Amino acid sequence: MSPRIIRGLMLLIALAAITLPAFYCKNASTDNTTQTSQWLNVYDTNAHYVGMQTCRGCHPEVYNTFIETGMGKSFDHATKQKSAADFSPEHALVYDKDLDFYYKPFWNNDTLYIMEFRTERKDTVHKRIQRIDYIVGSGQHTNSHIFSSNGYLYQAPITFYTQQHKWDLAPGFEKGANSRFSRMIESECMTCHNGYPDFVPNSQNKYVSLKTGIDCERCHGPGSLHVEKKMAGNIVDTSKGPDYTIVNPRRLSTELQNNICQRCHLQGIAVLNDGKTFFDFHPGMKLSEVMNVFMPQYEGAQDKMIMASHVERMKKSNCYVTSGKMSCITCHNPHISVKATPRLQYINACNNCHGTKDQCTEDMQVRQTKNNDCITCHMPHNGSIDIPHVAVTDHYIRKRPLDDSVNSKIAAFLGLKSFNNDNPDAITTARAYLEFYERYNQNKGLIDSALFYLDKQKDIEASQKQNRDYIRAYFLLNDFNSVIKYASQLNLLDINDAWTAYRIGEAYFQTQQANSALQWYQRAAIIWPFSLDFQNKYGSCLIAAGKVDEAENVFNYILKENPDYPAANTNLGFINMRKHNIEIAFDYLSKAVILNPDNEQTLINIAVWYHNSRLDDKAKKCLQHLLEKHPQNEQAKAMLADLH
Repeated sequence: MSPRIIRGLMLLIALAAITLPAFYCKNASTDNTTQTSQWLNVYDTNAHYVGMQTCRGCHPEVYNTFIETGMGKSFDHATKQKSAADFSPEHALVYDKDLDFYYKPFWNNDTLYIMEFRTERKDTVHKRIQRIDYIVGSGQHTNSHIFSSNGYLYQAPITFYTQQHKWDLAPGFEKGANSRFSRMIESECMTCHNGYPDFVPNSQNKYVSLKTGIDCERCHGPGSLHVEKKMAGNIVDTSKGPDYTIVNPRRLSTELQNNICQRCHLQGIAVLNDGKTFFDFHPGMKLSEVMNVFMPQYEGAQDKMIMASHVERMKKSNCYVTSGKMSCITCHNPHISVKATPRLQYINACNNCHGTKDQCTEDMQVRQTKNNDCITCHMPHNGSIDIPHVAVTDHYIRKRPLDDSVNSKIAAFLGLKSFNNDNPDAITTARAYLEFYERYNQNKGLIDSALFYLDKQKDIEASQKQNRDYIRAYFLLNDFNSVIKYASQLNLLDINDAWTAYRIGEAYFQTQQANSALQWYQRAAIIWPFSLDFQNKYGSCLIAAGKVDEAENVFNYILKENPDYPAANTNLGFINMRKHNIEIAFDYLSKAVILNPDNEQTLINIAVWYHNSRLDDKAKKCLQHLLEKHPQNEQAKAMLADLH
C-alpha cells in the first residue's frame, strides 16, 4: 500500500475536528425571589399533569371542539387519517437541486415512508428508505414529518405545504442547507408543537413517550390538584367565583394571559434562565421567570414576519399599546378552531373598542373588494420569512398600504429586543446575541455586542459563570487560545454545563492538544450521556489519543442507542480495518455510506477498504464522487493521484 493511501486511512481521526453546531446552551441569570400565586397549581411542586383524557371526563363539550383546533391537531402518529398530504405521483416527489437528492413519500399499507434517492444516467446510485413515525402540524398550513430511532427524534427533510398543495423541502432545509435525516427534535421544538413529553433530561433529543397534540394543561396548568378536589366532592360554582385549584386564563391579568400564548406564539431567540428548562413554565407565571424571548429589530421591512410571531406583531400595534387590555383571547376562543370561528367574532372584537359606528375612511369601492371588514385590510395574510409557501394573518394591526420601501426593504439592523421582559439583564442579552449569531446570522459584530453586554456585568457574576459565556463567545470567533485561557481558571469537576465542556475540549483539539481535549470531551459526555454527538466527539478523541479499545466501546454504545448514527458506523469501520476485521469493517462502512453518501471521511475510508481489497476501480469511483461533492479535499486528490 502506498504511503498516501496509508495516510488516508490513518487520518480518520480528522472526523473529530468537525465542529458541532453549538446553539443549544441556554442558561441565563434569573431572579431567585420566591413567587406566589392565588392559583394553587402554579408553583406547587407536587402538582402534576393528568392528561387530556382525564379532563375530557368532566368537560366533554370543550374537549370535542378543542381537538378540532390547530393546537389539538398539532402532533400525532403518522396515519393516513392524520396526514393532509397529497401522495399522487404528480405531487409526491421533491428534488433538492443543491445536494442532488430526490425524495418520495409513500405509504406501504398503513406505514408512511420517505425514500431518498439519487440517479446517474437513469441508474439509482443511492437509496435510503426511512419510516416516518409522527406528523407535526394541524394541516392548516403544513405537515412535517418526524421519525424515532430508539426514542431519538429527528425531522425528515420534506414537508407538505397545505395552502399551496405541494411537497417541498422542509423549512430550513432549502438552499443547500438540507441536513437530510439528522436534524434533532429538541425540547424547545417539542414543547411548543405538542403537549409536554416524557423527555430524557441528559440528552438532546431522546424521549420516553410523547403526547398527541397540545392539551388542556398547556393553558390551564397541571390538573392534579383540581382533579383531587373534584374527586373528593369539592365542587366550586365558577359563576360566583374562581376555582383556584386550576388556572382559568380568563381570570388572569392581561399580561399573564398573553404570557400563556407567547410561550409558543412568540417565536424568537429564547434564552432560558439559569436552572430552568422548557418544561418549567406554568400558566399563571410570567414567562420571564423561565426565559426571555428576543426578536431582531430592523429599520424598514415592516411586513417581514416570522410565522409564529403573533405576539410580537400584536405588541407593535397601537391597539395593544394604547388599550392596555388587549390579549390574544380578546379575539380568539382557544377552544374553537379558527376555521369554525365566525368572522363576525373578530369584527366584533374591533367594534368593542372602536365602536359600532362606521369609522372607516376608505373608499367604499375599495372596501367592497376587501370584504368590507376591518380584518382584511388591517390584518392581511402575509408570507412568513421562515416558512416557505405559507401565508398567515399578520397581527401587526395598522393602516395600509404603507410605503413600499418601508414595507419590504431592510434598511438597518437595530438590535435585539425582548418582547416578554422590558428590562432583561446584560448577561441574558449577551446570550441572545450569541444565540442569534449561531442560529441565523454569522456577522461577527453580533459577538462584539455580546462581549459588550458581558463586560457590563463582569464584576457581578462569579467567574465560573462568566467564563462559560466568554468561552462561548471566543469559541464562536474560533479564538481557541482565548477559550483555553478562560478554561485554565476552571476546575473540570465544577463544570456542569455540557456545552462549555465540549467547547473547551474542541479548543484543545483544534490546537493539536488531543490529550488535553480528552478530559473535557469526556466531561461533556458524562454530563449528557445521551448526547450522541458529544459521545462521538469523545470517541474520536480517544482514537487520536491512541486509546482505540476505549473508543470502540464508546462507538458501540452510540450504536446501541441509535443504530443509524452515521459517524459511529464510520468510526467502527475504521477501527475494524485496523484490527483486520475486513468483512465487519465493510459492513459498517457500507451502512455509513447509505446513511450519509457524501461524507468525506466515510468515502475516504471505504476507498481505502477497496484499495486494500484490490478493488482500485471502486476506490477511484469513491474518490471521484468525493471530489465532485467536495472539490477542495486535498487528501482525496492525493489518494486519487496515487491510484492513477
